[in-house]
Amino acid sequence: MVPPAQDGLLKLLPAPPEGKTGWPWTEESSAAAYDANTTWPKLTIVTPSYNQGQFLEQTIRSVLLQNYPNLEYIVIDGGSTDNSKDIIEKYSPWISYRQSEKDNGQSHAINLGFSLASGYYMAWVNSDDYYLKDVFYLVTRRFISTKVDFIYGYAYNFHVKTVRFELFKVIPLLDYFIRIPVLPQPSCFWAAHIHQPVNEALECSLDYELWLRIVKGNSRKLIKQPLSVANVHEDAKTSSPRLNAAREKDHQLICSQDAHGPVYDWDKKILLHRVYNRIVNILDKFNLKQNL
Repeated sequence: MVPPAQDGLLKLLPAPPEGKTGWPWTEESSAAAYDANTTWPKLTIVTPSYNQGQFLEQTIRSVLLQNYPNLEYIVIDGGSTDNSKDIIEKYSPWISYRQSEKDNGQSHAINLGFSLASGYYMAWVNSDDYYLKDVFYLVTRRFISTKVDFIYGYAYNFHVKTVRFELFKVIPLLDYFIRIPVLPQPSCFWAAHIHQPVNEALECSLDYELWLRIVKGNSRKLIKQPLSVANVHEDAKTSSPRLNAAREKDHQLICSQDAHGPVYDWDKKILLHRVYNRIVNILDKFNLKQNL
């Protein structure tokens, strides 16, 4: 368990790097927001990591500074050769379990992390992504009030080179056919009883394939606001041109599994979202958009 602090962890955590301000550097979610008379279910967050030291500290702080009173945080590092180990060690008093040793890649690290999990609800956030402020409070309250199995929301893509945020929405109505849109992975949370291991044969589409298996037939709820930020950079799996072949290989493997039925390929899914977001932006300009 992450040791809770009645007044929040901000003053207890290591000081942020010089020049870093705002969330999650000099701001924190309110610890007082968690009513002491409410039984807050244990939430497990897993972070798989490998050589993402430039982003990792932001990820860790965005988890810890939620100040969630019943948090289990597991960090599985694949033996990074950059400064990741030092960052993990710096925050080790507030990490429930950590390891830094060679593994078999991201999928293996995620499965290892969840194999150690004891939370009632769970999620994973990659070491180059981060949660927005107050998200754990928002998500767990929604789980408690709705009793659903799976909660998901919008996300921001942050383009590192151009310093630009891009809102990434889940397409309304079409999200009923969960296989069509790309759900923003760090904005997804689910009940432990529906969890299944990720497919370790996949390199890029492991989250999408997991949704195909665990969401179907289970209750779900969309939160119509961004819950996370994904850093888009040259080494990110979702954007690196170097991984085009790996994404296509993943697509072929997923399509070969009859249980999934027809599956949209990566390019079509991305195109669908781009067209939708363009329409939403146009409607916004003319104040025609309703509560999508």
